[in-house]
Amino acid sequence: MRLTGYFMPTLKETPSEAQIVSHRLMLRAGMIRQASAGIYSWLPLGVRVLKNIERIVREEQDLAGAQEVLMPTIQAADLWQKSGRYDAYGPEMLRITDRHGREMLYGPTNEELITDIFQHSVKSYRDVPKMLYHIQWKFRDEVRPRFGIMRGREFLMKDNYSFDLDFAGAKKSYNKMFVSYLRTFARLGLKAIPMAAESGPIGGDLSHEFIILADTGESAVYCHRDFIDFDVLGQTIDYDGDLEPIVNHWTKLYARTDDMHDPAAFDKQVPADKQISNRGIEVGHIFYFGTKYSEPLGAVVSSAEGQPVPVHMGSYGIGVSRLAGAIIEASHDENGIIWPESVAPFHVGLINLKASDAACAKVCDDLYGKLRAAGVEVLYDDRDERPGTKFASMDLIGLPWQLVVGPRGVDKGVVELKRRRSGEREEISADAAMARLTA
Repeated sequence: MRLTGYFMPTLKETPSEAQIVSHRLMLRAGMIRQASAGIYSWLPLGVRVLKNIERIVREEQDLAGAQEVLMPTIQAADLWQKSGRYDAYGPEMLRITDRHGREMLYGPTNEELITDIFQHSVKSYRDVPKMLYHIQWKFRDEVRPRFGIMRGREFLMKDNYSFDLDFAGAKKSYNKMFVSYLRTFARLGLKAIPMAAESGPIGGDLSHEFIILADTGESAVYCHRDFIDFDVLGQTIDYDGDLEPIVNHWTKLYARTDDMHDPAAFDKQVPADKQISNRGIEVGHIFYFGTKYSEPLGAVVSSAEGQPVPVHMGSYGIGVSRLAGAIIEASHDENGIIWPESVAPFHVGLINLKASDAACAKVCDDLYGKLRAAGVEVLYDDRDERPGTKFASMDLIGLPWQLVVGPRGVDKGVVELKRRRSGEREEISADAAMARLTA
């Protein structure tokens, strides 16, 4: 994509309403614009990041054996009345009456609807287990939406729901998602720490939050260093096998937020050289809630003995849009965003330092064509702007690589390749830069 034709309305000054790093940088980088309180439009650069996060989340859900569905944003109130949550949920739920006087709601979550789908379709123990997920927009009417997309009213979520014959089966599904979440966040360039949590309005008995470390996080986090040092992507995972030992290894390690932290227990359970304390941001939550929804909504299957049995359920959420902000909170510097390669909107920013110079333009056009032909996503800054402006823009939007072409380099037969994360620069030939970027 040529920047002269790309819609990327960057800002030099930070809007006064932006209180945290991710909100400031997303506005300045032209990723989002506020439509109303807690509701944002996603612009082209932001959409590319959102789609990359969504792709990784989807791939890992599929790998764990979940199947994708797509449920509507608007739900009938009668299902929530049957489950007992319609009145109990609170003012965060946006309630609607349609033209025929029927009570509806903008879904804050989907336990009722997915249970209704299941109970109309599955009748035998032979047809479980099942895990069904979707990636859909949600709405919760936060009383004080703030921090940009980190605490907005409208947000994109991945919700997965498991259906099993009994607790033993439900625990296996829970463990699959536990491991899947560790893999998902690792692929997003994040280290996620699972810790026991309360289930809140969703309900349930077994629950873990997944928290990533970020200096600007919401809560203080105290944990064992093994959470950070472990390379989950380097492990072979058999989702059809026994995942209990893996899950037990992590759940036995000390991990607490500040509201549950016990300094004495921390010192006793974790060696001094293995202790980590930092700030953290919640990016995922998994729950087991048994028959909380299957019983009132009639989601029963016949057992092997022919008896009706309410299925045991679990719910597994990842804040897809929230992750875009969380990644920025965990990965930025004074100049802007530093995207992990897996979610970056483009892999490389190609900078023409002098767009009016025919030789520079020829080298840039050649590199641009070759990178695109090789399948490398490239943003080509071909604007007639000062070099400082171009460098600032590229640092702000945080692409992993910058490929810089200027008159002096062209005369010497070299280009400059910069790695955004480390700031390391080197002058190499255009062919060597191509080889590096396409490796």
